[in-house]
Amino acid sequence: MSLNRKNRVLITKVGLDSHVRGAKLVAKALRDAGMEVVYLGSFQSPESIVEAALQEDVDVIGVSCHCGEHLTLVPLVLDLLKKKNIEDIPVIAGGVIPREDVPDLKAKGIADVFLTGTRLDDIVEYIDRLCASKR
Repeated sequence: MSLNRKNRVLITKVGLDSHVRGAKLVAKALRDAGMEVVYLGSFQSPESIVEAALQEDVDVIGVSCHCGEHLTLVPLVLDLLKKKNIEDIPVIAGGVIPREDVPDLKAKGIADVFLTGTRLDDIVEYIDRLCASKR
């Protein structure tokens, strides 16, 4: 990976979740910060997310979840990455996720969780640090 390469981030919704406002705001903030953003939109399966991440050679996968399936669907993305022996693409999650579920998500391998109300600048800074640590 070139040191001059822009951070590439995949932003998506998983499952039957169609509330896209937060995901679009994050995608725009990342793009405005100079990152390359692949936005998949709503109704994605864990399989389609992993396939797109591989095809697009992304550095980070960001999954937005408002449907209450975050403890099931988001870790499935990690499981699929592991099955393909790809453990260098961290997965972050955000959306309407109860604070008490954050430790469970992190225990399953999610790099970090951004709850409703997180400042966009904080997400941008976190992804910059995450990508820099991979280089």
